[in-house]
Parts: sequence; C-alpha cells; structure tokens
Amino acid sequence: MLRLAVVLLAAYALVVALAWAFQARLLYLPHLGREAIATPADRGLPFESVALTTEDGLTLDAWWLPAPAPAARGTLLFFHGNAGNISHRLASLAQFHALGLSVLILDYRGYGKSEGRPSEAGTALDARAAWQWLMARGEAPGRVVLFGRSLGAAVATELGVALSEAGTPPGAVILESPFRSVPALGQRLYPFLPVRWLARLEYEVAGRVADIAAPLLVIHSRDDEIIPFAEGEAVHAAAGEPKALLVMRGGHNTGFLDSEPEYSAGIDAFLDGAGLTAP
Repeated sequence: MLRLAVVLLAAYALVVALAWAFQARLLYLPHLGREAIATPADRGLPFESVALTTEDGLTLDAWWLPAPAPAARGTLLFFHGNAGNISHRLASLAQFHALGLSVLILDYRGYGKSEGRPSEAGTALDARAAWQWLMARGEAPGRVVLFGRSLGAAVATELGVALSEAGTPPGAVILESPFRSVPALGQRLYPFLPVRWLARLEYEVAGRVADIAAPLLVIHSRDDEIIPFAEGEAVHAAAGEPKALLVMRGGHNTGFLDSEPEYSAGIDAFLDGAGLTAP
C-alpha cells in the first residue's frame, strides 16, 4: 500500500509539474487552424489587409472591413478566441457588417500570419496596436466598440480598463463567453489540481470589469460546454452600470449562429442604447 501511495503521489506530482510548465500551450492554440481558409471577399464583404506594428516591433496580420456607406454607426474592434485565426471568423464579420459596423479584426502574435509568440503581456500590446491604428485613421474613441469572444473577452477587458484610466474610453464593450479569470476557470474545470497556485497566466476579467467607463454587454450561452454560463453571470454581476446580459443558446463556438436572429437583435438594441445608432 505504501508503494502504491508513493507511485500515485509521484504521478500526481508529475501531472502538476506538467500543468505548470505547459499552461501557455494549453491556453494558446494557434496551431488549431493556422492557415487561412477564406477571406471576407468570399462572403461578398469588401476588405483591406492591414499590417499592425506593436510597441515591441512585431507585425500583426489584420483585416479592415469598412461599413457600407451611409450605414456606418461605428467601428468594432474584434478580439477572437484562443484557437484558429481571423479567417475562421467570417460569419461573425458578416453579422457585424449587417449591423452597420466597420470592423478591424486582428490575429494576436503567433496566430495566423502574425509574428511572435503569444503571451498575456503580448496580447495586451497587440490590442493597443490595433487601437492606435484606428486612432491614426481618425476614429473617435466614443464611436469604437470593443468586442471580445472567449479569450478575446479578457483582451478586450484589459484594453477597456487601460483606455478608461487614460480618459479615452471606448463607446461600448461587448464580452461574449467571458470567464472570471484563467485561474478561476481552471480551478472550476480541473478541481483536482491546485490551479490557483500553479497559474502564471491571469487574464483577470471579473476583478477589473467594473473599471471600464463604458456601457457593457455580456453575452453567454447556458449551453456553453467550455466556459460555463456561471462565469459570464459572474462577470456581468461584477460590472458597473450601464450593463446588460444577453442570454443565447448553442455551444461555445456556435452560439452566435444558433441564436440568430435574437443574437444580432440584442446587439443592435444594446448599441442603440449606447448611442451608436444607425443613421
């Protein structure tokens, strides 16, 4: 029995060590679809390829999709999840285009054609590079909507807080399928591991979202099989006013499609309430 206990303890210690060493590889999944599968043109959407430059000298791949004139109601800055690349988000781009929004979507460092390797500090720099590109175009901060899905919700939160603290908040923030933080989510998903002690990645959302000085919409599905609905509820509860919660149906990667047309109608109503109305 003692020998068995020693073997089991050693095995558990190995699992813990591997979780600590490879947590970045568990979170960032750029290899799941590195090659582009299509472009917005395949959906009939006009677009421009954009090269963003980060403060630490990396070049990021991005697309700029202007809204059809005269329907532009604002610009949406799109932060995607932890797998794939911008070409896997064409359905979402079409939805936002139909809502009268121009869209800038980027691949984080290490994703798609973007240079570098992903990291928490790096995705923050990537987000700021995208924001600065929009500002250089003459976009008004109050006409820009930050949109983040899954991991992107944490990236959008970090940027929203930084902009609010700088006195230039965005016009609105939309967090779809957000989590409270990486350690909190990891502990929920892997209760047998001391995740909070092991975590070197934070991506704090619930603890920071109240510092965003802009109307906030949280979108989450009760059917989400990856990030439980309770995580989105906790983020919504932690946010300051004005805020709203849009409950959708469907899986983590399909809810925005499974829940049409209620999904787009809910976003449309939120944008109207935030003062981003279609002309």
